[in-house]
Amino acid sequence: MPKDPICGMFVRESPDALRATVRGTEYYFCSNACLQTFLRPEIEVRNLKRMTALSFILGIPLLLFSMADLIGLEAIVNLLPSFVKIEFWLFLLATPVQFIAGKRFYRGFLHAIKSRSANMDTLIAIGTSAAWGYSTVVTFFPALVPPNARVVYFETAALIIGFILLGKLLEHAMQRRATDAVRKLLGLQPKMARVIREGKEIEVPVEEVSVGDIVVVRPGEKIPVDGIVTDGYSSVDEKMITGESIPVEKKVGDEAIGATINKSGMLRIRATKVGSDTTLAQIVKLVEEASVARAPIERLADRVSGYFVPLVVLIALGAFATWLFLAGSFIQGFTALVAVLIIACPCALGLATPAAIIVGVGKGAESGILIKGGEYLEKAYKVQTIVFDKTGTLTKGIPSVTDVVPLSNTTERDVLRFAAISEKGSEHPLGEAIIRRVEEMGLEVPDPTYFEAVPGHGVKASHSDTEILLGNRKLMRDNNISIEAQEDKIQKLEDEGKTATLLALNGSLAGVIAVADTIKESAKEAVDDLKGMGLEVVMLTGDNRRTAKAIAQQLGIDKVISEVLPGQKALVIKGLQKEGKVVAMVGDGINDAPALAQADIGIALGSGTDVAVETGGIVLIKDDLRDVVASIKLSKKTMSKIKQNLFWAFAYNTGFIPVAASGLLSPVFAAIAMAMSSVSVITNSLTLKKFQIKRR
Repeated sequence: MPKDPICGMFVRESPDALRATVRGTEYYFCSNACLQTFLRPEIEVRNLKRMTALSFILGIPLLLFSMADLIGLEAIVNLLPSFVKIEFWLFLLATPVQFIAGKRFYRGFLHAIKSRSANMDTLIAIGTSAAWGYSTVVTFFPALVPPNARVVYFETAALIIGFILLGKLLEHAMQRRATDAVRKLLGLQPKMARVIREGKEIEVPVEEVSVGDIVVVRPGEKIPVDGIVTDGYSSVDEKMITGESIPVEKKVGDEAIGATINKSGMLRIRATKVGSDTTLAQIVKLVEEASVARAPIERLADRVSGYFVPLVVLIALGAFATWLFLAGSFIQGFTALVAVLIIACPCALGLATPAAIIVGVGKGAESGILIKGGEYLEKAYKVQTIVFDKTGTLTKGIPSVTDVVPLSNTTERDVLRFAAISEKGSEHPLGEAIIRRVEEMGLEVPDPTYFEAVPGHGVKASHSDTEILLGNRKLMRDNNISIEAQEDKIQKLEDEGKTATLLALNGSLAGVIAVADTIKESAKEAVDDLKGMGLEVVMLTGDNRRTAKAIAQQLGIDKVISEVLPGQKALVIKGLQKEGKVVAMVGDGINDAPALAQADIGIALGSGTDVAVETGGIVLIKDDLRDVVASIKLSKKTMSKIKQNLFWAFAYNTGFIPVAASGLLSPVFAAIAMAMSSVSVITNSLTLKKFQIKRR
């Protein structure tokens, strides 16, 4: 059964079911309230279209009737009954536009009065009401107006409302384009899934898949839910989620992301996340929340508007008074008053920040960078210090064999093979690392004929006629194995932060195997790029000083804070902040969560724990540390667009005010110019979609 997209309840499909088709997709709802909530944006756009159409259907005849004698269309006026004056017909055409199409502006104006503030609706409502009200007085009470001032502005008021509504309609269209990437992701979710139930493979709606179900995905099909591969091998196209163009190989134990495409082999996947918990659903949720969230710079624009609007009203009244009392022209003064109110309307100012944030967050989502709101975009722009956790963040978090040093007459293959025999079946991380390396080489590992674990020292084993010792210095000394001749080699490996494991065969040292938590492929490039941007890079770890220093040297990190307990990581971040630094923390584990929360901005790896992901303001789905660089660059680019938008919005408004006050700008052209300023802000924001997240 399908789920209600608002409340998440299952809805039975039936002729009586509440449903709606939006952009080609059918949705079911459990109540009319849910249906109306879901359709509200669609209803808003539909209503806006109707009101815009009403404004122009009545506004264009208004313009033609008003200017008929000037443009040689007197025949149009002759179509009207002669016993009623032309102004009355203009009143009939203009009034529905003023109070039906323009109702939204009066609502906004009244809301501003109640909150003791001023906004863009204030200017529109005052300006158009002044034009309509004065024209109504001229029409029905002409005796109250001097003969030389009996001019009506009905077409001005109607067309101003029409052009402003048209601008808002274009804004909606462009905002929809800004979030196209997310809508495309929504369309990627498959509707059906094949699951194993009671030993049989059956097809069910994807909403009915539960955590723990085994899902079968054939070549060419979309993976319906997030999960772990339990059987099969394939390559999966994940670019729609992670932005990675090359298909990723999937084998048993690997994670699979819902809505990605299985390219080759058949996979069986155990569902771990379904419904609203899937990666796809979380991306959509984060982008939607980010679109609504307000950044500090946006609130600054609102405060500026609060002072700007009253000032504009004073300038408009001043222009009117100047023309009336100094030049003796009521008509010029009234034209200047309306034009100033309209051209100064800060619609573009109100759009400057949210338009850029919507596009910036959407661009990040396309590339596997989830930004939870405009606030985090703005904070990332200001970051001065980047603090990295070590294990699992800069390093893979899994010990790997880094060096094999054969001694005496042995070879590298011999050293690894005998070490693997002694560690076969071991659950010790060092033993598992050796087994993995041998399996990668394709070597066969027979069972030992004898095995004994020596706690804290290593293992003893034998195979055929070979006695094997694998462990640390203490194990060797206790068994009278001389290691002094190789001490320099062993010490060198340990100085590099590696754990040296010694192998002895039949009473003599045969080799040294170094195991370490290896650096992620993207880590060095990310650190270099961050330093190239002038940012301070710090490593924060609970590991010992020697190991931490060795990793830091390989990465080129100068500042290392080691041997820090999990509860102390947040205190370290707080200390850096007290130095006046804006700090970003990058981590993946539960022990990183307090530091992620304390930092000005937390950047969590998508493969990390749920706690870390929930705490981070930015989530990197691909675990590619170069995306730390990309998120900061995207933040800087977005903030640059916001500043451009704010500059041009203010310049546009303030630059044309003197022109309008001088009486040189028609109120209708002022409305067109004001609407186009909003469109220009949206268009400038949309250029962010061309921003390329480059990697070397």
